[in-house]
Amino acid sequence: MLLYISSKKFGKDTTFLKDWITKHNNEIALIPNALDSKGEEKLQKNLKEDIELLEEIGFKINIIDLKEYFGKYDKLKEKLSNYNTYCVMGGNVFVLNKAIKLSNFDMFLKEKKNDDNYLYIGYSAGSCVLSKNLKPLAMVDEPISFYGKTNIDYEGVGFIDYTIIPHYKSDYHKSELIDNLVLECQKQKIKFKTIKDGEVIIEKTK
Repeated sequence: MLLYISSKKFGKDTTFLKDWITKHNNEIALIPNALDSKGEEKLQKNLKEDIELLEEIGFKINIIDLKEYFGKYDKLKEKLSNYNTYCVMGGNVFVLNKAIKLSNFDMFLKEKKNDDNYLYIGYSAGSCVLSKNLKPLAMVDEPISFYGKTNIDYEGVGFIDYTIIPHYKSDYHKSELIDNLVLECQKQKIKFKTIKDGEVIIEKTK
Protein backbone atom coordinates (compact mmCIF):
# COMPACT_ATOMS: atom_id res chain seq x y z
CA MET A 1 0.00 0.00 0.00
CA LEU A 2 1.19 3.47 -0.82
CA LEU A 3 0.82 6.21 1.79
CA TYR A 4 0.13 9.81 0.80
CA ILE A 5 1.02 11.71 3.97
CA SER A 6 -0.01 15.36 4.04
CA SER A 7 -0.13 18.08 6.69
CA LYS A 8 -3.00 20.17 5.33
CA LYS A 9 -5.59 18.87 2.89
CA PHE A 10 -3.91 17.30 -0.16
CA GLY A 11 -0.81 19.44 -0.55
CA LYS A 12 0.16 22.10 -3.04
CA ASP A 13 0.95 19.66 -5.84
CA THR A 14 -1.64 16.94 -6.51
CA THR A 15 0.01 15.52 -9.65
CA PHE A 16 0.60 12.17 -7.94
CA LEU A 17 -3.12 11.81 -7.17
CA LYS A 18 -4.15 12.72 -10.71
CA ASP A 19 -1.70 10.17 -12.10
CA TRP A 20 -3.04 7.57 -9.66
CA ILE A 21 -6.55 8.03 -11.04
CA THR A 22 -5.39 7.49 -14.64
CA LYS A 23 -3.67 4.22 -13.68
CA HIS A 24 -6.39 2.91 -11.35
CA ASN A 25 -9.83 4.50 -11.04
CA ASN A 26 -11.40 7.57 -9.46
CA GLU A 27 -13.53 5.90 -6.78
CA ILE A 28 -12.43 6.95 -3.29
CA ALA A 29 -13.68 6.17 0.22
CA LEU A 30 -13.68 9.34 2.33
CA ILE A 31 -13.50 8.72 6.08
CA PRO A 32 -14.35 11.72 8.33
CA ASN A 33 -14.29 10.14 11.82
CA ALA A 34 -11.42 12.28 13.16
CA LEU A 35 -14.07 15.03 13.32
CA ASP A 36 -16.62 13.07 15.36
CA SER A 37 -15.82 15.03 18.51
CA LYS A 38 -15.79 18.42 16.78
CA GLY A 39 -19.54 18.89 16.30
CA GLU A 40 -21.83 18.57 13.29
CA GLU A 41 -21.20 22.08 11.95
CA LYS A 42 -17.43 21.56 11.80
CA LEU A 43 -17.89 18.11 10.32
CA GLN A 44 -20.13 19.31 7.50
CA LYS A 45 -17.91 22.32 6.75
CA ASN A 46 -14.78 20.20 6.42
CA LEU A 47 -16.58 17.50 4.46
CA LYS A 48 -17.80 20.07 1.96
CA GLU A 49 -14.28 21.47 1.55
CA ASP A 50 -12.70 18.05 1.08
CA ILE A 51 -15.33 16.82 -1.35
CA GLU A 52 -14.82 19.91 -3.51
CA LEU A 53 -11.03 19.51 -3.46
CA LEU A 54 -11.14 15.79 -4.24
CA GLU A 55 -13.62 16.34 -7.06
CA GLU A 56 -11.30 18.98 -8.53
CA ILE A 57 -8.53 16.38 -8.57
CA GLY A 58 -10.89 13.98 -10.34
CA PHE A 59 -12.16 11.63 -7.63
CA LYS A 60 -15.69 10.32 -7.20
CA ILE A 61 -16.38 10.50 -3.45
CA ASN A 62 -18.08 7.90 -1.28
CA ILE A 63 -18.35 8.78 2.43
CA ILE A 64 -17.84 5.92 4.86
CA ASP A 65 -18.63 6.47 8.54
CA LEU A 66 -16.65 3.96 10.60
CA LYS A 67 -19.15 4.26 13.47
CA GLU A 68 -21.62 2.28 11.39
CA TYR A 69 -19.20 -0.65 11.41
CA PHE A 70 -18.13 -0.87 15.05
CA GLY A 71 -18.04 -4.60 15.79
CA LYS A 72 -19.10 -5.38 12.19
CA TYR A 73 -15.82 -6.04 10.46
CA ASP A 74 -17.24 -8.37 7.83
CA LYS A 75 -19.59 -5.62 6.64
CA LEU A 76 -16.82 -3.02 6.66
CA LYS A 77 -14.52 -5.32 4.70
CA GLU A 78 -17.24 -5.95 2.14
CA LYS A 79 -17.84 -2.21 1.78
CA LEU A 80 -14.19 -1.18 1.56
CA SER A 81 -13.38 -3.92 -0.92
CA ASN A 82 -15.17 -1.80 -3.54
CA TYR A 83 -12.33 0.75 -3.38
CA ASN A 84 -8.57 0.79 -3.62
CA THR A 85 -8.19 4.43 -2.52
CA TYR A 86 -9.00 5.64 0.99
CA CYS A 87 -8.86 9.21 2.25
CA VAL A 88 -8.79 9.81 6.02
CA MET A 89 -9.49 13.37 7.11
CA GLY A 90 -7.94 15.45 9.87
CA GLY A 91 -9.38 16.23 13.29
CA ASN A 92 -8.50 14.59 16.60
CA VAL A 93 -5.96 11.80 16.16
CA PHE A 94 -7.05 9.93 19.30
CA VAL A 95 -10.74 9.94 18.35
CA LEU A 96 -9.79 8.75 14.87
CA ASN A 97 -7.54 6.03 16.24
CA LYS A 98 -10.34 4.74 18.45
CA ALA A 99 -12.77 4.65 15.52
CA ILE A 100 -10.20 2.76 13.46
CA LYS A 101 -9.70 0.18 16.22
CA LEU A 102 -13.41 -0.27 17.03
CA SER A 103 -14.23 -0.86 13.36
CA ASN A 104 -11.07 -2.87 12.66
CA PHE A 105 -10.27 -0.58 9.73
CA ASP A 106 -6.62 -1.09 10.65
CA MET A 107 -7.06 -4.83 10.14
CA PHE A 108 -8.39 -4.20 6.64
CA LEU A 109 -5.48 -1.89 5.81
CA LYS A 110 -2.95 -4.43 7.04
CA GLU A 111 -4.48 -7.07 4.76
CA LYS A 112 -3.67 -4.78 1.82
CA LYS A 113 -0.31 -3.46 3.03
CA ASN A 114 1.82 -5.43 0.56
CA ASP A 115 -0.22 -4.44 -2.50
CA ASP A 116 0.89 -1.22 -4.21
CA ASN A 117 -2.44 -1.01 -6.03
CA TYR A 118 -3.94 0.44 -2.84
CA LEU A 119 -3.51 4.04 -1.72
CA TYR A 120 -4.07 5.60 1.70
CA ILE A 121 -4.40 9.38 1.65
CA GLY A 122 -4.27 11.10 5.03
CA TYR A 123 -3.82 14.64 6.23
CA SER A 124 -3.14 15.98 9.71
CA ALA A 125 -4.71 13.42 12.10
CA GLY A 126 -5.31 11.13 9.13
CA SER A 127 -1.54 11.06 8.59
CA CYS A 128 -0.53 10.97 12.26
CA VAL A 129 -2.55 7.83 12.94
CA LEU A 130 -0.26 5.87 10.59
CA SER A 131 2.52 6.14 13.19
CA LYS A 132 3.01 3.42 15.77
CA ASN A 133 3.52 5.74 18.74
CA LEU A 134 0.84 8.43 19.12
CA LYS A 135 1.60 9.36 22.72
CA PRO A 136 3.88 12.34 21.91
CA LEU A 137 0.99 13.91 19.99
CA ALA A 138 -0.91 14.36 23.26
CA MET A 139 1.14 17.54 23.66
CA VAL A 140 -0.81 19.02 20.74
CA ASP A 141 -4.03 17.02 20.34
CA GLU A 142 -6.22 16.38 23.37
CA PRO A 143 -6.28 12.62 24.12
CA ILE A 144 -10.01 12.55 24.74
CA SER A 145 -12.12 9.48 25.40
CA PHE A 146 -14.97 9.01 22.94
CA TYR A 147 -17.60 6.55 21.68
CA GLY A 148 -18.47 5.67 25.27
CA LYS A 149 -15.02 4.22 25.88
CA THR A 150 -12.85 5.34 28.80
CA ASN A 151 -9.40 4.17 27.72
CA ILE A 152 -7.09 6.11 25.41
CA ASP A 153 -5.29 4.02 22.78
CA TYR A 154 -1.84 5.44 22.04
CA GLU A 155 -0.80 2.76 19.56
CA GLY A 156 -1.55 3.80 15.99
CA VAL A 157 -1.84 1.76 12.80
CA GLY A 158 1.95 1.35 12.77
CA PHE A 159 2.62 1.59 9.04
CA ILE A 160 5.49 4.02 9.61
CA ASP A 161 8.21 3.81 12.25
CA TYR A 162 8.29 7.49 13.13
CA THR A 163 5.85 9.97 14.62
CA ILE A 164 4.36 12.40 12.10
CA ILE A 165 4.34 16.02 13.27
CA PRO A 166 2.15 18.05 10.87
CA HIS A 167 1.71 21.83 10.53
CA TYR A 168 5.40 22.45 11.25
CA LYS A 169 6.46 26.09 10.74
CA SER A 170 3.04 26.77 9.21
CA ASP A 171 0.24 29.24 9.75
CA TYR A 172 -1.41 27.07 12.40
CA HIS A 173 -3.15 28.04 15.60
CA LYS A 174 -1.13 25.52 17.63
CA SER A 175 2.25 26.40 16.11
CA GLU A 176 3.89 26.97 19.51
CA LEU A 177 2.73 23.55 20.70
CA ILE A 178 4.11 21.99 17.51
CA ASP A 179 7.50 23.57 18.17
CA ASN A 180 7.45 22.30 21.75
CA LEU A 181 6.57 18.81 20.51
CA VAL A 182 9.57 18.79 18.18
CA LEU A 183 11.87 19.79 21.05
CA GLU A 184 10.39 17.11 23.32
CA CYS A 185 10.83 14.39 20.67
CA GLN A 186 14.44 15.47 20.22
CA LYS A 187 14.98 15.43 23.96
CA GLN A 188 13.47 11.95 24.37
CA LYS A 189 15.12 10.65 21.18
CA ILE A 190 11.74 9.79 19.67
CA LYS A 191 11.97 9.21 15.92
CA PHE A 192 9.83 11.78 14.08
CA LYS A 193 9.34 13.68 10.85
CA THR A 194 7.99 17.19 10.57
CA ILE A 195 5.83 18.18 7.63
CA LYS A 196 4.78 21.68 6.68
CA ASP A 197 1.37 22.66 5.33
CA GLY A 198 1.45 22.13 1.59
CA GLU A 199 4.08 19.39 1.76
CA VAL A 200 3.47 15.71 1.07
CA ILE A 201 5.46 12.58 1.94
CA ILE A 202 4.86 9.45 -0.15
CA GLU A 203 5.84 6.17 1.52
CA LYS A 204 5.27 2.45 1.16
CA THR A 205 3.95 0.48 4.10
CA LYS A 206 6.53 -1.29 6.23
